[in-house]
Amino acid sequence: MNVFDYIRNWFSAMGRVFRREFHHVLKDPGVLLFFVALPLAYPVVYTLIYNPEVVRQLPVAVVDDSMSAASRDFIRKASASPTIEIYSICPNMADAKALMAEGKVFGVMKIAHDYGKNLGNGTPAHVEFYSDMSLLLRYRAFVAALTDLQIDVISEVTGEKIQAAGLESLAVGGGLPIKSESNFLGDTEQGFASFVIPGIVILILQQSMILGITLLGGTSRERRNRNGGIDPEEVNNAPASASVWGKALCYTVCYIPVTVYILRFIPEMFNLPHYGSPVDYYLFIFPMLLSSAFLGLTLNYFMKQRESAFVVIVFTSVVFLFLSGLTWPRYAMNTLWTWVGNCVPAVWGVEGFIRINSNAASLSEVGRDYVALWILAAVYMLTACWVSAWLSGARKPKTA
Repeated sequence: MNVFDYIRNWFSAMGRVFRREFHHVLKDPGVLLFFVALPLAYPVVYTLIYNPEVVRQLPVAVVDDSMSAASRDFIRKASASPTIEIYSICPNMADAKALMAEGKVFGVMKIAHDYGKNLGNGTPAHVEFYSDMSLLLRYRAFVAALTDLQIDVISEVTGEKIQAAGLESLAVGGGLPIKSESNFLGDTEQGFASFVIPGIVILILQQSMILGITLLGGTSRERRNRNGGIDPEEVNNAPASASVWGKALCYTVCYIPVTVYILRFIPEMFNLPHYGSPVDYYLFIFPMLLSSAFLGLTLNYFMKQRESAFVVIVFTSVVFLFLSGLTWPRYAMNTLWTWVGNCVPAVWGVEGFIRINSNAASLSEVGRDYVALWILAAVYMLTACWVSAWLSGARKPKTA
């Protein structure tokens, strides 16, 4: 047999494996659950959980011990904030605590008795704030609103002092000479869904694909156990590499419509950031899907039975979420966890996709992540070929 016959037979075997694996996917309800239902439903469920992205008009009780013009002005400015709604002005802290205990307010603002005096003398004026910590989203909103309020008061007081010193030309509108303005790149809403969902959807793509692949692998192992090490539903005489590529391409093709739905339509449905070029992130996500498919085929080595997929794969979702850098920056991780994260396709996928999708980076600007995904695809392709050869009996595992 010459080299051309070998290549023709190899592609023919790969095509037969592709068709047979596609048949296995369509007839297995569990695999369809992971390949179709889970990717379709999870992004919607997660996004609905995190909506609304920001909280507004949170009721707050005020205890004004100062009873001065400055304290009343502070309360007026706080009430003008879109985050804070003055629910009640209480005569003492006991009444304010009672309102919080009843769930009528989520925060208590206490203005010190010497607030107005200290503000006029140029000494630190104190306003204490007590927040209900049952929901961190409320605490985050309070911190942002109070910080803006503090800057506004500082600007106004500083402007008055500048004018009192006879330097009116330095004051701009009675405030600071330099105006501060915040522009949030990639997450203009400053919402939690806009921040976390673009990364979670990439993890959903990887984890759902690997779960389906390992479910098929566990089912194949059960058939081998019943038939003396032979899977009667596998393509006979197919080289291990052809078998691996046929299966991997089958899974990747199955995920093309799911990927378009998750990456294109979910952001538009929920008004999440989607500033990048679809062509760029489709080209970027292809090697991640391919490397995830090869990784799943590699993990088939550990699938002793069908249920093994849940034991081996499901618990890793939270671990991969942390390793992706969504909840803790990767540069702050120690070397061990950084290297572990480098072995996970979704970690590179999250990093690169967020840059393209949320910050409008081009494919060349995420070249490091793109190359890393192709390297992982090559490495896991080799390991998947070894596992496929071992499972088919072409190789036996070494014994001590």
